[in-house]
Amino acid sequence: MNPQKKVDLKLIIIGALGVGKTSLLHRFVHKTFYEDYQTTLGASILSKIIILDDTTLKLQIWDTGGQERFRSMVSTFYKGSDGCILAFDVTDLETFEALETWRDEVLAKTIPMEQSYPMVVLGNKIDLADRQVPQEVAQDWCKEKGIPYFEVSAKNDINVVQAFEMLASRALSRVSGTCQLPPRMGQLRSIRKSIYWGGRGWDSIAHHLN
Repeated sequence: MNPQKKVDLKLIIIGALGVGKTSLLHRFVHKTFYEDYQTTLGASILSKIIILDDTTLKLQIWDTGGQERFRSMVSTFYKGSDGCILAFDVTDLETFEALETWRDEVLAKTIPMEQSYPMVVLGNKIDLADRQVPQEVAQDWCKEKGIPYFEVSAKNDINVVQAFEMLASRALSRVSGTCQLPPRMGQLRSIRKSIYWGGRGWDSIAHHLN
C-alpha cells in the first residue's frame, strides 16, 4: 500500500422521497440506523475515508432531497460528481418506476454526457414484508442498463457497505482512465461476497471492506 496515493471522489445518492437515502448514508458512514430522520432539503454532505487497492479514497457523499419542488435545485448538485447511487424502496413500486427519470437527469448533467458514468442501484428496505418490486424485475431493469444492483437494508446492515464500495471502485477506475467492468475490488480489509450485475453477467465477487 502506498499511503501517498490519494484521490478525492464526489458521489451522490438520489431517488424518490422516503426511499431511505439518508439512512443508507448514515449506515455506511457512521454504522448507525435511526427509525426517524428529518426530510433532507436540498442536500447534505458526509465524508468517509476508505482504502482501495493502494489508494486512499476520500469520499464526499451528497445526500440529495427527493421532493419534487426541489428537483431543479438538487440537479445542480450532480455536476462534477464521479458516481451515483440510485435508490428505491422495494415496498413502493412508484419509487422503482421513477428510476428511469432520475437516471436520465443525472446523465443529462454529466459533462461530457457518457455511458461510462458509474452508477449502482440499491433496492432498500428488504427487511420489510410488504414488498411491491420483485427482485427479478429490478435485476432485469439493471441488466438492461448495465448497472450493478444490490438488494439492501439500511436497518439490518445488509449489503450497504458493499454497494458504496462498489461505486467507489468504479468511480476510481473512471477517473484513473481504466473504466473496467466489473471493477477489481482489492486489498481492503475483510472479505464478503455479494451477487451483482456488472454489465457482463451475474457474478460472485470478493468485496474487501473496512
